[in-house]
Amino acid sequence: MFARSAFRAAQPLRMHARRYATESGAAGSSNTLLYGAGAVGVLGAGYYFLSGSSSASKAEDKVKEAIGIAPKAALTGGEQGWVSLKLSETEDVNHNTKRLRFELPEKDQVSGVQIASAILTKFKGPNDAKATLRPYTPVSDEDERGFLDLLVKKYPNGPMSTHIHDLKVGDSLDIKGPLPKYPWTANKHDHIALIAGGTGITPMYQLVRAIFKNPNDKTKVTLVFGNVTKEDILLKSKFDELENTYPQRFRAFYVLDKPPKDWVGGGGFISKELLKQVLPEPKSDNIKLFVCGPPGLMKAISGPKVSPKEQGDVTGLLKELGYTNEQVYKF
Repeated sequence: MFARSAFRAAQPLRMHARRYATESGAAGSSNTLLYGAGAVGVLGAGYYFLSGSSSASKAEDKVKEAIGIAPKAALTGGEQGWVSLKLSETEDVNHNTKRLRFELPEKDQVSGVQIASAILTKFKGPNDAKATLRPYTPVSDEDERGFLDLLVKKYPNGPMSTHIHDLKVGDSLDIKGPLPKYPWTANKHDHIALIAGGTGITPMYQLVRAIFKNPNDKTKVTLVFGNVTKEDILLKSKFDELENTYPQRFRAFYVLDKPPKDWVGGGGFISKELLKQVLPEPKSDNIKLFVCGPPGLMKAISGPKVSPKEQGDVTGLLKELGYTNEQVYKF
């Protein structure tokens, strides 16, 4: 994620604020006015997930949904306990991040993950006094059957991320969930902003995916995504596609701590000036800001969470900009 825990000021903005397009989007729309968009062909770590269900099975799902038959969930929370899932595929996304696909116990099961929720992983080494627990937000669609995808960045001396990266196809990982986060319903807010760093993008992607797969959800979305280098940008091809398809509803701003010479986005860390320029104003009606990232980002942008179940007061740049506790959610 970020190389330092303290944020320095970002370099001066090189582009003026942009507005949402007023016309309906179409694939292939120009991105020349998009801050940090793909104008220079920057693909970051964009990649495509393997298709997990056929059109026939999806049609069958719609029929079952219409008559009130919900698919069986592998993870049901409560007292169900841990489920051991077998690793079936791995994919190197960049120098320190992998996509890993885990098989569900039954091929016709869905994961049971909801919008927005996470899962908990568990690992205990032979010499460990106690098990290591870490939450992750799956990046596979909640309707996909038979598998669950995780996007995991390996951290130096990170016991869980190292363990997951060392897994071989056929190995298993203990998983529990779902862990409810922010319950989402279509059009719950008129405009949301997502401020993320590193793999803090995964709960944001989960939320964005749910919004834009629902034709009845008209929520506007602004993404501010900070990373160290261009190669660290995860899921960028997905966000580029959304910018092309929904220019009137989705926009993304990228900031790099170590930008290359040809970089057209922001440099340095996410700054107060950038947030003031691109976020919905705090006096706007029915908005929500979501924040997720490493401790340094959380401290600088919104303040850390008090505990997994307690948000704590908003501090940092969002407090300085006038946003209230009710307008900010910390993943």
